Amino acid sequence: TFDEVSTGKISGPVGTYSQLDPAIEQVALDALGLHADPVSTQIVQRDRHAALLAAIAVTGGTLERFATEVRLLQQSEIDEVREPFRAGQAGSSAMPQKRNPIKSERIAGLARVLRGYAASGMENQALWHERDISHSSAERIILPDATTLLHYALVSMRQIVEGMEVRRETMRRNLDAGLGLHAASRLLRELVDAGLVRDAAYGLVQAAAQRARETGHHVRDEVAADAAIMKRLDAAALSRIFDESLALANAGLLVDRLAVLRVNETPTR
Repeated sequence: TFDEVSTGKISGPVGTYSQLDPAIEQVALDALGLHADPVSTQIVQRDRHAALLAAIAVTGGTLERFATEVRLLQQSEIDEVREPFRAGQAGSSAMPQKRNPIKSERIAGLARVLRGYAASGMENQALWHERDISHSSAERIILPDATTLLHYALVSMRQIVEGMEVRRETMRRNLDAGLGLHAASRLLRELVDAGLVRDAAYGLVQAAAQRARETGHHVRDEVAADAAIMKRLDAAALSRIFDESLALANAGLLVDRLAVLRVNETPTR
């Protein structure tokens, strides 16, 4: 997209080269490292600029997705990851015990600004008779600012990822507090595979999960005490259902896919 937006024209007031040879335009634009607009009017059409700003906004939204997850996971009651925190840094102006995810919050706010800039870029597409310059005043702000803000957000996200504190012991505690309810879907599938009608299996699993919530017992204990469920399952199946390693069985595949994507990236000018 940056390559596409690197486009210029010296083709005259209506784009017909009425006062200049096209060869001169080509020489001048080559010297500037720009492409010649194949069909221009008085201006270079702003569609490509709108596309650039849209791509910047989408990239900002992707960073916001990551930042939002960090913000949620850093909540005091979850506390599974934490942003980097330097010595002497203030966590909250009013509550000194807090560690606010300020970088992630900042990225989320900047992503909203980038979406606004993208909207302005799209407003710039339609110009009076393809020749007014109402786009110019907006672009003098949004183009340099959008690219600068995106660069800042990318650098900030890299700092978050490289310095992130991953709290494994808290993850373990949160999993244990879940009473094994995360295995309910596997339990449902095992019962269906064992020949139980899905609606009936769903009802049994739902009831066991509800009992676990009400009693505070691990759902495995509730399942083991349920004759209707255990009539369909043996001890090996029960162990398999609550084997937490199964949740990560295919994690390596996803990492490999990301590695392939990274290798196949082709930088653009």
